[in-house]
Amino acid sequence: MPDFKIERKILSRGYKNIAGLDEAGRGALFGPVVAGAVMFSSSFISAKTQGWVKEINDSKLLSPKKRKNVFRSIMIHACGVGYGFASNTEIEKDNIYWASLMSMKRAVKNLSVNPDFVLVDGFKLNDVDYHHEGIVKGDKKSYSIAAASIVAKVLRDEMIVQLSKIYQGYSLEKNKGYGTKEHYLALERFGPTSLHRKTFNLVNNKK
Repeated sequence: MPDFKIERKILSRGYKNIAGLDEAGRGALFGPVVAGAVMFSSSFISAKTQGWVKEINDSKLLSPKKRKNVFRSIMIHACGVGYGFASNTEIEKDNIYWASLMSMKRAVKNLSVNPDFVLVDGFKLNDVDYHHEGIVKGDKKSYSIAAASIVAKVLRDEMIVQLSKIYQGYSLEKNKGYGTKEHYLALERFGPTSLHRKTFNLVNNKK
């Protein structure tokens, strides 16, 4: 389970504004990759952990209902929340790795409070002017990163549900753009839309 141990160590080094950063949708076949950035105040991090905070976890380990409930609490209690995305066009042009980095940089830029240290899930960024650290499986270790994963996941899911009303027949409201059996069958029947990632393998090889 995540906690604030990493953040508290960084606070002890003199940093004040620590943001967690993560993305959602990296492995999807449809739509953008979306990043979330979440910053809790130094006093919030240093205080005794509140009850609802203990529900923060890697977004993939939470039910949709629990994710939305925790998301609402994050939006109320965080001192800064930002998001950014990279479109399927940018993913196809630059590849998913670079597009993911782009979305995360945009999320940090959209924070209302400038961070002086950023904790990134998985890997370090490049060409940024703030201190940061990549944490392997960070969404399972840091509340800030896990909160960012929840923000990214909830925002992306809501975006895909809205797009499903336009791009019907692909069960996007259920699969959120990932490669389910229904999604692959729809791709065989209708072909890809303008928002599908055509550089990805859109054929089910597990038949």
